[in-house]
Amino acid sequence: MQRVAWVQRLQTITQAGLTYAKDPYDRQRYEQLQVLAAEIAASISPSASDQWLAAIRAEKGYATPKVDVRAVVEQNGQLLFMRESHDRLWSLPGGWADIGESPSQIAEREVLEETGFVVKANKLLAVYDKARHEHPPEFWYCYKLFVRCELRGGAPTLGIETLDTAFFGPHEIPPLSTPRVTEAQVRRMFAHLAQPDLPTDFD
Repeated sequence: MQRVAWVQRLQTITQAGLTYAKDPYDRQRYEQLQVLAAEIAASISPSASDQWLAAIRAEKGYATPKVDVRAVVEQNGQLLFMRESHDRLWSLPGGWADIGESPSQIAEREVLEETGFVVKANKLLAVYDKARHEHPPEFWYCYKLFVRCELRGGAPTLGIETLDTAFFGPHEIPPLSTPRVTEAQVRRMFAHLAQPDLPTDFD
């Protein structure tokens, strides 16, 4: 969606401008652009423009992509999925990267927190530019990391974010939470499982 791209570009420009601008009039112009970005965002999303403005202004420093980490956990040719409480659809376990943790640590922690299984990360399978894949449009630019993890133990548990956990094979992929994963990405992860020597994918 073109308006989403406008918001992303305006946020990037204003965030960098407010980081480096010294002239007070330049800073005022960048702040006005932030208001414009919030108004465009509000025309797409049901949230009010002042809520979007607060979210945009909360981002400081030079704008860089956010990072989402997804764990690829295999058992008997099937992948581990968790059912999201947010939309009641299925996803590979994972979430936003936290400062102070490596991608492998994030993948292992997210699997434990969301499913109850203990895993060990052992290979980066893919780095995707989310905007180049069939996800619904969103305002924050994002890179997605898919990390293969070896199942070590644990037992399925449910939590605030998780309604259910299950293993599914390539011919029984459940209804997916597409803001998080797409069917093409899941099928590519099955291909990685079938061919362990495949190199890491990247856009």
